[in-house]
Amino acid sequence: GPSRPCRMYRKEKSIQLKSSSAALYNNLSVLRQPGRQLACFSAVHGPSLSLVSAAGDGLGFCHRQLQAKEGGMAVSPSILTQAAWCVLPSRVLLVLTSQKGIQMYESDGSIMVYWHALDFTEHRPAQAVFARGIAAAGGRFICVGTSSGLVFVFDIPPKGTNITVSEVLEQHRDAITDIAAELGQAPDGAGDLVTADDAGTLCVWSTGEEFTLGSKIPAFGCTCSSVKLWNGIVAAGYGNGQIRLYEAATGLLRAEVNAHARWIYALDLAPQTGKLLSGAEDSFVHVWKLSRNPDTDDVEIQHCHAECVTDTQVCGARFCDPEGHSFAVTGYDLSEIFRYSQ
Repeated sequence: GPSRPCRMYRKEKSIQLKSSSAALYNNLSVLRQPGRQLACFSAVHGPSLSLVSAAGDGLGFCHRQLQAKEGGMAVSPSILTQAAWCVLPSRVLLVLTSQKGIQMYESDGSIMVYWHALDFTEHRPAQAVFARGIAAAGGRFICVGTSSGLVFVFDIPPKGTNITVSEVLEQHRDAITDIAAELGQAPDGAGDLVTADDAGTLCVWSTGEEFTLGSKIPAFGCTCSSVKLWNGIVAAGYGNGQIRLYEAATGLLRAEVNAHARWIYALDLAPQTGKLLSGAEDSFVHVWKLSRNPDTDDVEIQHCHAECVTDTQVCGARFCDPEGHSFAVTGYDLSEIFRYSQ
C-alpha cells in the first residue's frame, strides 16, 4: 500500500558551541547513546574539536575542546579535517584526522590511545597532505582515508592501545572524501564498506581478515563528498547537488535525484528506517526515505521533509537516533548546533 508520509520536524533548542564550525565535509559527528535521551556532538574548527555532551542532570551541557596534537614538538598546530565516533561491539573510539595524521581517543576525548603519523614521502610534491574519511567496519576495524587515495585499515583490540595497521587499500588515485560501513543487512555478496574520493570514484569492499574489492563505480566528473551504505544500497552525495543510489553488489545506478541547488556537504542514514538526511551549501536539509520494492527489488527514494536553515552553508548533518526521529545540523561559521525533531 501507499507509504505513510513522514511527520514534520520542528526546531528544538540549539546547542551552543565554543567555536564555530569550519566548512568541511561531514563536519558534525553524533554519538547516539542507547537509552540516553541526549547524544554527544562534535564539530571541527581549525586546530580544535568542540565536544558537547549532556550533563549528568540532563539539563545542561558539558563542553570540552580537543587540540590537534602532533607526534613530536610541532611548531604550529595542524588543522583538523574531520572527527567521528567509531562504534565497535567492544568499544567506542573518537577518531580525529588532520594534516599530520590520525588520532584515536577514548570516546569522551579524555585519553589518546593511538597516534598514526602520515608519511609525507607517499605524496606527490606540492600536494596537500591530510587524512579524511573515517568509519568503523567489520566489527573490529577502523578505516581512515588519506589525501593520496590510500585507505588505512586499523585492527582495534577490545581494549588497550595495541592498535595495528592490518592493511592499506590502494584502489583510489584521488584524495579520499568519505568512508561508510553497511548500516542495515547487506544482501549476499553486496559488500559492507564503501570508500569515496575527490574525483567521484566509489569502491565497495567486503571486510574480513583481508578486505576484497567488490565493485568499483567510476567517476562522472563530479566530487563525491559524502557516502552511506544501507541494505546493499550505496547512497552518494555530489558537488553538483545530486544524490545517486547504486547497487552495492554490482555498482549499477538505480536512482538519481537533483536534491540540492549547490554542493552537498553531508549525508546520514537512520539504519532502522532507511531515512536519508542530506545537507548542502544551498542552506537546505532534506529528509528522504529509501526502500526496496519487495516485488520488483527496485530501489525507491521518497522525499519526506525540507528544512531551510536560513543564510547557512550547511556543513554537517546527522540523525540523533537510529529511527531518524531527530537530527542535528552545523553550518559554516556558526557557533551553534541546530536540532530538529518530530
